[in-house]
Amino acid sequence: MAPAAGPRAEHGVTSPEIALAPGRLSIVAICSSYPPVLGGTEVEVQRVCAALLERGYRVEVLCRGGAPMPAGRRWVDAEGVPVRMFGGRWPAAIRDYAYAIGVAWTLWRRRRTYQIAYFVMGGVQLALALPVARLARKRIFMKFSGSNTVAPLTASALGRFELRALRRWAEQVLVLNPGMMEEAQAAGFPRSQLGWMPNPVDVDLFAPAGGDLKMELRRRLGVAPDAFLIVYVGRLAPEKQLPLLVEAFARVRRACPAASLALVGDGPRRHELQSLAARLGLEDEVRFAGAVSSSGVREWLGAADVFALVSSLEGFPCSLSEAMAAGLPSVVSDIPGNTQLVRDGVHGLVTRCGEAASIGEALALLAADPEKRRAFGAAARDLILREYSTGIVMDRYERLFGNQAGAVCSIARKLEEPRASQ
Repeated sequence: MAPAAGPRAEHGVTSPEIALAPGRLSIVAICSSYPPVLGGTEVEVQRVCAALLERGYRVEVLCRGGAPMPAGRRWVDAEGVPVRMFGGRWPAAIRDYAYAIGVAWTLWRRRRTYQIAYFVMGGVQLALALPVARLARKRIFMKFSGSNTVAPLTASALGRFELRALRRWAEQVLVLNPGMMEEAQAAGFPRSQLGWMPNPVDVDLFAPAGGDLKMELRRRLGVAPDAFLIVYVGRLAPEKQLPLLVEAFARVRRACPAASLALVGDGPRRHELQSLAARLGLEDEVRFAGAVSSSGVREWLGAADVFALVSSLEGFPCSLSEAMAAGLPSVVSDIPGNTQLVRDGVHGLVTRCGEAASIGEALALLAADPEKRRAFGAAARDLILREYSTGIVMDRYERLFGNQAGAVCSIARKLEEPRASQ
């Protein structure tokens, strides 16, 4: 997953109040964490909000304050998205509650300035703000941001209230993959209320690197020109099953001594993974690149031969879609979040989740077959261009929210053309 652009240097820039223009949809996005907090959901929310702004919508994000967010209560991020933060000055133990109260009060106080309340991520803010948005007679949408996020809500009274409120008041509840669709239906949502909404991919930023560029990137990153480079991008977290990837890589090294593995990202399992690599005698062959910028992720993908994602849990993996956009074949685990993107034998190879031997076999097969890698990578790029590019996904959002904003922008441009010619 590519880290999103961080806040502008001028953190003191305040976001303007949303002033509703006739016919222009105004959206408040409620997302508890947001870049510079790095994660697939945070990046996706930023990209969607920035793209909506470009299409003429009024958008503001309501998120939780506190490090690593900038100081203050409002700012405009590097993508031009107005952001309002709550709870940053409160102790961490009660910050979520301060955030929830701030969101609910803002939705009510500014009820005349927006039409859509778009919730992403569950939490106390969802339970408190849903009734407020309903009382304010706003259109309500919810997007569950990952697999296994709906079912756990049934285990608590607060979660069951949130589910009941969403079933009664949400115009549409969005999910990321077929497994989540089944999970939501099991929690009582009718199929007619559910919609599939993937995360957008910047296909211009993430594009294939030609031969000369690939060699230049390898030189810059310290990767041997003839290495078979496997890359993973994302958090070094338990659900990513990275010890299995390292163990599988050890098997690949026996058949392909030129193989190299780069883990791009950081997280709680880093020291464990470094220790495992050392025990397997792979200190020099497993690279820990740490957290890098979007351009850094693009460089690693451009230098790679194969992308690997063998997680046990994914919603819509941004890192995988970005790798596919960059023209890479993939080795993935057989979970719904991955297999909705990668068709086995077409875009890459699908392995049995939790089995190092299956992962190692797939990586070794691709290491030995450059032509198969090329064909898989081309098919992967084509799929992302056709179904998951930012433009395609934003068209889905426009159909979901309504297209008044686009119509207003078109009229405004036509009105401005005669002035420009005078």
